[in-house]
Amino acid sequence: MAKFAEIKEFMLRQIESGAWPEHSRVPSENELAEQFSVSRMTARRALQELTEQSILYRTQGVGSFVAALKSQSSLLEIRNIADEVQSGGHAYSAKLLQLTELPCPTIVANALGLKRNEPVFFSLIVHFSDAQPLQLEARYVNPKQVPLYTKQDFQEITPHLYLSEIAPLTEAEHIVEAIWPDEFTCQHLALKKPEPCLRLTRRTFSRDGAVSLAYLTSPGSRYRLGGHLNFALPR
Repeated sequence: MAKFAEIKEFMLRQIESGAWPEHSRVPSENELAEQFSVSRMTARRALQELTEQSILYRTQGVGSFVAALKSQSSLLEIRNIADEVQSGGHAYSAKLLQLTELPCPTIVANALGLKRNEPVFFSLIVHFSDAQPLQLEARYVNPKQVPLYTKQDFQEITPHLYLSEIAPLTEAEHIVEAIWPDEFTCQHLALKKPEPCLRLTRRTFSRDGAVSLAYLTSPGSRYRLGGHLNFALPR
C-alpha cells in the first residue's frame, strides 16, 4: 500500500471509531510526516484527498478538521428520527412491526450488491411523535455488513443509530418523491383517508460497501424536509 493511502486508512479508522469526532482537529502535515516517516508532500496528499471527499475540511491558518457527515447526493443532513422528534420538544416512540430475514428482491440486490434471493435482513417500523404516527420505515440491510441486525431491539434504539455505530456511514444517496399511500401505509400511519405523503428513499454506505436501503414514508401534513446551506463568496 502506498504511504499516502496508509495515512488515509489510519485517519479513516480514527474517524469511524469516534476517536476523532466531528469538527475535531486532525494532525497537521508535519505531524503526519513525522509519525509515518514520510515527506510533507505525501502527508499533504492524504489530507488533500480526504478534504476533496468531504471527510475533512480546512480552515486557513488553523488546520484540518473532521467534517460533519452529510449525504453526497443531496442537501439533506442524515439525522436520527428520534433526535428530530425530541429536538422539537415531542415524545418519541417506535413500534416494531417486522424484523426478519428474507430472500433478496432484485431491486434490493442491485442496490446492496447482493445476489437475487440471497438472504437480506428486513425491518418494518412505525416512528411516533407524541403517540401520533410520523413515519413508516421499511429497511433492507446487508447481512454481510451488519450480521447481528435482527438481534437488536429497535423499540429501544433506532436502526439509523445502530447502523451508525456498527457500520459508520461514509456516503448516502437520497431520492425524495411525493406518493399517494396504499391501504397498508394508511393503516400504519393512522390516516383516516389517503393524503399525499413524502417518501424518502435512502441508500447508505460504509467503507466496505452498501449497508442499507430504506423507504421512509411520512404524511405530508405531519412532516417536512429542510436544510441550511452556506455558500462561499468569491474573494
